[in-house]
Amino acid sequence: MSDAPLRLAVFDCDGTLVDSQHSIVACMSAAFAAAGLAAPTAEAVRRVVGLPLAASVARLEPRLAAADCERVAGLYKQAFGDLRRDRAIEEPLFPGVRELLDALEAEGVRLGVATGKGRRGLRITLEQHGLLGRFATLQTADDAPGKPHPEMLRRAMAETGAGPDATAMIGDTTYDIVMALSAGTAAIGVGWGYHPAEELRAAGAHEVVDAAHDVRPAWARAARPLAGGTRWDAGSGGSRSA
Repeated sequence: MSDAPLRLAVFDCDGTLVDSQHSIVACMSAAFAAAGLAAPTAEAVRRVVGLPLAASVARLEPRLAAADCERVAGLYKQAFGDLRRDRAIEEPLFPGVRELLDALEAEGVRLGVATGKGRRGLRITLEQHGLLGRFATLQTADDAPGKPHPEMLRRAMAETGAGPDATAMIGDTTYDIVMALSAGTAAIGVGWGYHPAEELRAAGAHEVVDAAHDVRPAWARAARPLAGGTRWDAGSGGSRSA
């Protein structure tokens, strides 16, 4: 592999950049109710954040046919649109995220997003925080197969000219970690999101951090084993020879 430093940081959105769980749970509950179904628990909804909408519905209610999953996904979009119209969406940035993006950009790192959101929803979320122009690549469920398929991450690298050895995926779910490993990039899990840290480690995350200011040191450590031809031992949090 190249010995170039990592130069593309691709972030998940919900659960990593913004804390949108309350709005997501409310809209999923509304969609299930509109379809005449029992609402899933908040914990169950948090478990599927990051997947494409229809796939999320299928996980929450496996007995539904594919067409019914699509219908419930449409009802979810309607509920989310209603919340946006009423200015009732809750999507605050997680603490330290803005400062993290500033620091990475100051070091010459390019930024990207890979999310299960649709493109319109992602742009609205980033715009409300003044972040839309900060990202060199935006990959959404409208553009490619959803997580954990690696295509969104591959597209992000193709758009920016970064290879796998110069890229890190930063996310809060096992779907982000599996996507990163499948694409051959560094996988940094964040412990403030919707999947527990131990699950991120078990999925193969190179590191799991507890706060936004911990991402840059994890990024620096990830560059060495990737560039040096070693692989990570996810169980110990360290690296070993391939």
